[in-house]
Amino acid sequence: MQHDKHAQHDHDTHGHTQHEHDTHTHTQAHTPTHHEAHAHTHDTGGRVTWSMAAQATLHCLTGCAIGEVLGMVIGTALGWGNVPTMILAIALAFVFGYSFTLRGVLKAGVDFRTAFRVALAADTLSIAVMELIDNGVIALWPDAMDAQLADLLFWGALAVSLAIAFVVTTPVNKWMIGRGKGHAVVHQYHH
Repeated sequence: MQHDKHAQHDHDTHGHTQHEHDTHTHTQAHTPTHHEAHAHTHDTGGRVTWSMAAQATLHCLTGCAIGEVLGMVIGTALGWGNVPTMILAIALAFVFGYSFTLRGVLKAGVDFRTAFRVALAADTLSIAVMELIDNGVIALWPDAMDAQLADLLFWGALAVSLAIAFVVTTPVNKWMIGRGKGHAVVHQYHH
């Protein structure tokens, strides 16, 4: 019986310590690190705003537009046909789209290989959707493929196609960010 009282006393004494330990462990287990807290924000689709998605899309659109216009200017200046000019424009859209993200991630002090992987993960789907819509609109627009750089049709069709691509790609980016993909991957390097 005395042994049981002694065991109970030890249990009570250590129980308080155990309770403190449990409380401490519980607190530690639920205190997210900065990275976890940031990732948690992007894992829940409800917390991703349209503004965040639009900003990510605008980032992609800027790189794509520069690459695409440059490709069209080069192809047209060299007298290339529509198909080679469009291929060059799409290739340069990807190059410039990736390079904008790459530059930002490299500024965070990440090595090139990691930065390149982040850029691919962040932008591939966004740029692909944007280019599909953009070039699809231009291809379907009567006479837009044959318009020259000095023609209003060239610039008008390009502006409208980029605007439509922006509208279609923004929900795609919102969906991706909400699942911790796309530009959500880039955000961890901007802190």
